[in-house]
Amino acid sequence: MKNGFLVDWEAVPGDCPKCMARGGECTYGGPDAEFACDCSGGKCGTKGNGRKIPLIVSISVAASLLLPCIYVLVWHRQKLEFFLCKKTSSAIEENIEALILAHGSLAPKRYRYSEVTKITSSLNIKLGEGGYGMVFKGRLDDGRLVAVKFLHDSKGDGEEFVNEVMSIGRTSHINIVSLFGFCLEGSKRALIYEYMSNGSLDKYIYTENPKAVLGWDKLYTIAIGIARGLEYLHHSCNTRIVHFDIKPQNILLDQNFHPKIADFGLAKLCHMKESKLSMTGARGTPGFIAPEVHSRTFGVVSTKADVYSYGMMLLEMVGGRKNVNSAAQESSEKYFPHWIYDHFGQEDGLQACEVTRENEGIAKKLSVIGLSCIQILPMHRPTIGKVMEMFERGSDELDMPPRQNFSQILSSTQFECGNHEHD
Repeated sequence: MKNGFLVDWEAVPGDCPKCMARGGECTYGGPDAEFACDCSGGKCGTKGNGRKIPLIVSISVAASLLLPCIYVLVWHRQKLEFFLCKKTSSAIEENIEALILAHGSLAPKRYRYSEVTKITSSLNIKLGEGGYGMVFKGRLDDGRLVAVKFLHDSKGDGEEFVNEVMSIGRTSHINIVSLFGFCLEGSKRALIYEYMSNGSLDKYIYTENPKAVLGWDKLYTIAIGIARGLEYLHHSCNTRIVHFDIKPQNILLDQNFHPKIADFGLAKLCHMKESKLSMTGARGTPGFIAPEVHSRTFGVVSTKADVYSYGMMLLEMVGGRKNVNSAAQESSEKYFPHWIYDHFGQEDGLQACEVTRENEGIAKKLSVIGLSCIQILPMHRPTIGKVMEMFERGSDELDMPPRQNFSQILSSTQFECGNHEHD
């Protein structure tokens, strides 16, 4: 012992340098012969404690990063919504940019919101309001009058806005309303259309005597114009467009009462080779929605859905009354198409609809075409092209279609769901 002795020991790699870095001395002792770091005030920590320190530091760092994140999620959820909305807006922007790129100089012009308010003189003249939003009269720098539609749907996914810009932006027809421009600025969305001085068709047919205002010849011309517009959408456009909301309120009349189809918010695009559409849920206005749009039991959804809506509109033009009427539903008043059938069967014909002998041919033709278009099964309806052919024939050459009965059709053993659908 006087000469001393050698002790052979091995410190855990990394422990001794850490100890010395803290001003301690590396020692070896204790009942378990463990490494220890000897500081002036005692041991700085055992081997086990030395390994726990990095873990504690890591947890502290993670907590310091996580707590602000939790704070943001809990107390600033509106900021999260902002980022989600921004993502949705980006998708809308991509669709709009694709439209502009595809059409070049022919694409509708994009306006800033400040420009739109200037066009409308700070929303000075209100033309109308609906579930979609509000419409104001305005004037472009070149003097053209316009109707500016401001959309309510400022949150959502913007489907109706994109539908309207993408679909109507592809069209160019005398019977389709022209879209001059649009505004997409955050949640602010607006569409700038040509101004139609005579408003919508509904205010002329839902009166005590609509024929006294327009006359049967004018109604007939309007009916043909709408059919031409639909034929263009269904067959002449680069991409087939199904409107899904044909009704008098969406038919606008210019200064010469030429009709133009408007409001493409519910429209769907499909390739020309496709004869049917895939869609979820019904779309349209009660009274004008085709049965197959409500239930696929009646057949596939196609352009024939627009034909059905068009037929209902023709009957309203003849009868001067709505096919959906809350007062009528509460009374014993008949289903509107049946009312038309019954008046055809009476001696006075359609005189209840202010039809004179000289106008009887026009009224009969509109009625027969309308009833043909509202056949319950889409395969029994004409295409809009066939409708145009029917207009070219005399009223005596058109056969009255069979009276419709939902229960009989549903129970028919010959009913095949859309197998004979042709467009």
